Amino acid sequence: MLPVLFGSFLSLILIGCPIAITLGVSSVSALLFCSTFDLGVAIQRMFTGVNSFPLMAIPFFMLAGSLMELGGISKRIIRFADTLVGHLTGGLAMAAIIACMIFASISGSAVATVAAIGGIIIPEMRARNYPDGYSTAIVTAAGTMGPIIPPSTTFVIYASIAGVSVSSMFLGGYIPGILMGVVLMLVAGVKAKKMNLPKAPHSSGREILHATREAFLALLSPVIIVGGIITGIFTPTEAGAIGCVYSFIIGTFIYHELTLKKIFIVLKESALSSSVIMFLIATANIFSWILTVEQIPQIVKNGFMALTDSKYVLLLLINLLLLVVGMFLDSAPALTMLVPVLAPLVSAYGINLVHFGVVMCVNLCIGLLTPPVGTCLFVGCRISKMPLTELVRNIWIELFALIGVCFLITYIPPLVTFLPSLVG
Repeated sequence: MLPVLFGSFLSLILIGCPIAITLGVSSVSALLFCSTFDLGVAIQRMFTGVNSFPLMAIPFFMLAGSLMELGGISKRIIRFADTLVGHLTGGLAMAAIIACMIFASISGSAVATVAAIGGIIIPEMRARNYPDGYSTAIVTAAGTMGPIIPPSTTFVIYASIAGVSVSSMFLGGYIPGILMGVVLMLVAGVKAKKMNLPKAPHSSGREILHATREAFLALLSPVIIVGGIITGIFTPTEAGAIGCVYSFIIGTFIYHELTLKKIFIVLKESALSSSVIMFLIATANIFSWILTVEQIPQIVKNGFMALTDSKYVLLLLINLLLLVVGMFLDSAPALTMLVPVLAPLVSAYGINLVHFGVVMCVNLCIGLLTPPVGTCLFVGCRISKMPLTELVRNIWIELFALIGVCFLITYIPPLVTFLPSLVG
């Protein structure tokens, strides 16, 4: 069964077939030609894969992020961040990173973060004589915080597969997400000084107060959503629904930027995006089930345990594997395929599954910056109208800085586990 499974999978990937269809076709081919299992198993596993209450949070979080994106939230967040750090060398780049951190706590999506913040701030940076390569690299790299700073659809997917608490994953993502932002700000500042980029004048107290007041409702959104989940007031799925209602009210009745036309666009795009993700999870579940039936997790576990008895070496090897996987697969299919294989392995080494989950998600998010399937790279190029090769040439410092953060949280587990253990 495995030769047909992997052979068809690689063949379809090489001809550019969408990953969801690739997973489904290769799995059905394996069942059809090399197994005594009935094909009804495929339908059963697809249904089982998406028949999860926590996964219902994904379309709600995506809809809430889209409503915020078109509801005038992003430009108010940028204005707020600019009043805080715009006077520093490279201040507008730092403001872009802070804005991405704030928007990440609303949308939970890397692509949405790059599109919403980059679409506004990259033209502004160009107007202030910031080089396009510098500006696009900073914003594109900062977008990777989208799935790490809660709420995060990536964390929801991992938690549903690994059987850990969504709220623990959310809490575990805060410190790594903030670290990513701080490191990127340091990189932006150093590069800005070398380029002798201009500074903006200091914002007055009145300007800071006005920007804070305008952005207050946007800043309140993650407090309501994540705070409600952590305190147990509502589940992640209920939090997603509340986020949608909150975003709709803010964008329509307070900021007056959500029109019927925009709402229709948001609903259409969110439905399509959610359908793609859920279909992908469904087909990937057949693939991972076949791997389990063929005892691949046990084989991988025994292989690694024969190779090393050190969990530190194991984490190094897994990190290198995930960095390579992230170059070719987006987070959702990679998680659905690899978590059933790797979770038993790391558990055997005594590694906390929440810690491992955050490390895994950070690794895969870094893959959004690496060709050939670097989704954030393509979004950044589309916004700035820059060739992909030029952006790749400009973003390597940010890329290695984020890899450094990934290894830091890998070998200092309290950076992930401190908040979940504190809240209990």
